[in-house]
Amino acid sequence: MPSKPSAIGLVAAIVSIILWLILNFFNPYSNQASNDTTFITLFMLVFPALVAIFSYYRSKTIFMLIAFIWSLPLSLYLLMTPGIFLLFGITSFTYLISYILMRKSTGRIE
Repeated sequence: MPSKPSAIGLVAAIVSIILWLILNFFNPYSNQASNDTTFITLFMLVFPALVAIFSYYRSKTIFMLIAFIWSLPLSLYLLMTPGIFLLFGITSFTYLISYILMRKSTGRIE
């Protein structure tokens, strides 16, 4: 049974995927999408979210850490932008918080 701390990461992953859909297909700040941008953001934002979802279902803490590290570079960039897409930075750091709480709940961090 997945733990409550991993559920925090699951919610962050779902929010991240929804934000990615908005960024690429319903962007209020731009009316054009580039294939390169779509691919890069898919690789840097959606794939880590899928890893976080996998971490939730398998209760593997290391995958939540991998999701955080993988999404961090682009999420930090988007965190400094005005508008709704700064939430990517928050979702990335939520992966880290989920990882720490998952480790703490298993008794590995004191």
